[in-house]
Amino acid sequence: MARRFRGQFHQKVDAKGRVSIPALFRRVIEACDPDHVDGQRPNLVIHFGPRTQAFLTGYTIEAMDDIDRRIDALPRGSRARRTLELTVHGQSLPTQLDEDGRIVLPQRLRERLGLEGEAFFIAAGDSFQIWKPETFEIEEARTEAWLEEQGPDFDPFSLLPDLPGTDGGA
Repeated sequence: MARRFRGQFHQKVDAKGRVSIPALFRRVIEACDPDHVDGQRPNLVIHFGPRTQAFLTGYTIEAMDDIDRRIDALPRGSRARRTLELTVHGQSLPTQLDEDGRIVLPQRLRERLGLEGEAFFIAAGDSFQIWKPETFEIEEARTEAWLEEQGPDFDPFSLLPDLPGTDGGA
């Protein structure tokens, strides 16, 4: 079963804030919820982060557990730990998919992003992002412009770091 999110999707948001999670994303959410049992609703976490963040991030339970372990490894009371506890734990919404594969985005989060009628979902590996479609188009244009600045022969895969025990991609 896939354990990484892939792809991008436009999804309708109804008046109550219900939005369907793309089917491919649902499989990842189920596979990465250690407590999930077939026939039951899988869990995930929606992180809304600081007000300057233009999107919501959906994390699987496994991905959020990894983040929690890393926060817990920081010295208790340290500025880094307090900041992450506030901006990660305090600005997250635990939720479940309903029987139709939807989640409810609270009104305050929809208003924060300006979501009305449609949301844009894009995969980000072990997480996914939810954007207002028009806002994502601006971000995508920035990325495309940066790529163009790199020149016609630029290979985006060159941005990947070498991993220990590999030959550097050769």
